[in-house]
Amino acid sequence: MQTLVLPDAMAVAAAAAADVPSRTQTLPRRVSVSMARAPRRESDPKKRVVITGMGVVSVFGNDVGAYYDRLLAGSSGVGLIDRFDASGFSTRFAAQIRGFSCEGHIDDESDRRLDDCQRYALVAARKALASAGLAIGSRAMYKIDKERAGVVVGSGIGGATAFTAGAEDLMRKGPRGISPCTIPFAMPNAASALVSIDAGIGFLGPNYSISTACATSNHCLHSAADQIRLGRADVMVAGGAEAAVAPVCLGGFAALRALSRRNEDPGAASRPWDRDRDGFVLGEGAGILVMESLEHARRRGAPIFAEYLGGSATCDAHHLMDARPDGRGAAACIRRSLEDAGVAPEEVNYVNAHATSSLAGDLAEVKALKQVFKNPSQIKMNATKSMIGHCLGAAGGLEAIATVKAITTGWVHPTINQFNPEPAVGEFDTVRGVKQLHEVHVGISNSFGFGGHNSVAVFAPFKPISW
Repeated sequence: MQTLVLPDAMAVAAAAAADVPSRTQTLPRRVSVSMARAPRRESDPKKRVVITGMGVVSVFGNDVGAYYDRLLAGSSGVGLIDRFDASGFSTRFAAQIRGFSCEGHIDDESDRRLDDCQRYALVAARKALASAGLAIGSRAMYKIDKERAGVVVGSGIGGATAFTAGAEDLMRKGPRGISPCTIPFAMPNAASALVSIDAGIGFLGPNYSISTACATSNHCLHSAADQIRLGRADVMVAGGAEAAVAPVCLGGFAALRALSRRNEDPGAASRPWDRDRDGFVLGEGAGILVMESLEHARRRGAPIFAEYLGGSATCDAHHLMDARPDGRGAAACIRRSLEDAGVAPEEVNYVNAHATSSLAGDLAEVKALKQVFKNPSQIKMNATKSMIGHCLGAAGGLEAIATVKAITTGWVHPTINQFNPEPAVGEFDTVRGVKQLHEVHVGISNSFGFGGHNSVAVFAPFKPISW
């Protein structure tokens, strides 16, 4: 198996893309969906975007099937931190990845220099490509037009450990003691660049990184899909990676009083929509999807797991850290994503919620959903973060994969730790405690982040016929 060999010097520029919200249109009141003109979905196979591959690095391992099995079982990946001495922190636990290995994917010398953020991205990207039938060194990969293949992999923070090491070198050794690897491996765009630089991938098409805090991954998926829809690419590798279980990140979020402090019971700490929630649990990992035009996927006989129907990105324009309490920005993002997807709100019957266990954010999201969906009782809504914590810039990628797996398996995973649910969420079926059989017609995955960034991705089972 080929392994990644890094060049001696690299300087890659990152570009950010963001959508601007527009006024949405809704169906007139008292007009039934059956009588109203149905939204039009994309029918051109050159513009229809399908999911042909998925790859994860998670607290539950690096296999998509095993990852979803653990979610369906309602397992908690949260435990005490042992990567560094956390005894002096107010929060001493996280959904920390243990036993991760790059063997067979990255050579030893490069592995010693990389930050975990890039390691996670590279392994997840390779696994996603392999599941798409584009394994490194395969004939199918050789046939790909590399100039029409790109990468959009983002990170909310980037190489936190690499940056911290540089700062420590500066303090201990002075300016001459700083490693030349500090800046390249601290850059948020390094993961996206390295996926293309990988000798076995070498995609020459669009490549950039988006960093919109916890909205990052969905924003990357939406932007990657647009590259295909605009005819600029045939295949895109997209998602997010994060390695924030590090002292500076733990301490920073603790200083904001954003983290749960249930040090005596870490497995029950991430409890979305529970009245006794006291903050989120820090997580890490990578979730990467291979997105292709339907025409390109059919031409090469690719597996098709689901269809990406559309997405959107908006801003609350309210506060740097706090969600807008009335949910207006998030609601606009959900509405606009459905418009982009050609989907009526009544068609959606599954929501993979952002639901971090934030005191204000959980309720703001519920308010937003109620503004869009008039009959929430028809919707199954769950929270992946209840088990894997909040993976920040990688959260949307990991949750998009959970959404696609719900579509392909017919099972939605439970939301654990709902001991005393908020009354506001009572209208939704939040899949308390135990997985449920559910045929997903249309599913949405929500991601909202610091800065008031909102992003939503819309998925559905793939249907070969056009609408």
